[in-house]
Amino acid sequence: MMSKWQYSTPGIPDQLFIRGQVPMTKEEVRCVTISKLRLDENSTVYDIGAGTGSLSIEAALIAKQGQVWAIEREAEGVQLIEENRAQFALDNLEVVAGEAPAALSDLPPVDRVLIGGSGGQLAEILELVEQKLKAQGRIVINAITLETLTSAKEELLRLGYQIEVVTLNVARTREVGAYHMFKAENPIYIISGERSLEDDS
Repeated sequence: MMSKWQYSTPGIPDQLFIRGQVPMTKEEVRCVTISKLRLDENSTVYDIGAGTGSLSIEAALIAKQGQVWAIEREAEGVQLIEENRAQFALDNLEVVAGEAPAALSDLPPVDRVLIGGSGGQLAEILELVEQKLKAQGRIVINAITLETLTSAKEELLRLGYQIEVVTLNVARTREVGAYHMFKAENPIYIISGERSLEDDS
């Protein structure tokens, strides 16, 4: 089966995914999030709180010789990831049905970690990720609330990561009669954490 996305750039149009009722990261946010991960073709990736799997799929298309683990606790989300994996013809994407951090315990060491949903257990997830993340690994957290942003920043700093925070505001055109107007999407905070060189030595 041929993949529905034949390009090397991220930002797969939203309508190419099977979505259901599970929230999905919008394509412009996926572009920036994937760029902050700094993937290569051999990367091993966790996508925690994967939802529909849109970010997992974007990552798997880049890490062709690597492995992506999509961790999702909701049954509908697990099914959607499976369906989306099939239509993008990916054999380097595995779905883990369960809740982090417990669902991460048997997974292999990792190069890059995405966190899109933590179920209120962000600190516990980061503690376990810290044990599995390889040298010079990166963590990227997408947050829509100030509370998650604050918690992510504080926990990453506590664990000794160098951090960067980006706020992304996206507006898309919509037709209003004979005119086109912009409709804003919810702003999102993208928090990137990387181990300092001192920690790796």
